[in-house]
Amino acid sequence: MVTLWRRVRGLIRERAAAVHPKLDPVCYPMLMMLRRAEAVAMADLHADLGIEKSTLTRRIDSTVRLGLVERTPDPHDARARLLALTPLCRERLSELESVQTEQWRTRLSDWDSTDIRLLGELLGRLGDSIEAHEG
Repeated sequence: MVTLWRRVRGLIRERAAAVHPKLDPVCYPMLMMLRRAEAVAMADLHADLGIEKSTLTRRIDSTVRLGLVERTPDPHDARARLLALTPLCRERLSELESVQTEQWRTRLSDWDSTDIRLLGELLGRLGDSIEAHEG
């Protein structure tokens, strides 16, 4: 399990560097969450990431300085700001996803389709189990 965890951390470092060479890898999961929607309230991002608000603010500030995230006015609350990926960041993440998809296709090219389906099901169950037992 430790080997898997190390490898995942290494992949996150590589992917963060592919998005921007100065991107701190701890910001990468935030970008992936922002990618799911056009704009996200900081409160929602805070709840999803489960980190201190001050830590989240520093991560947001860092990605804004790199031109990866932008703050926009919340149309429903004049005091609030929404967070969104910049077009540049969306493009880089899309390109990275294409490369990653091709890499996985290559890695699994000699696997039986039944085994690939089973792997997907088991990983889904593992994720569900982890979520069910958190908190």
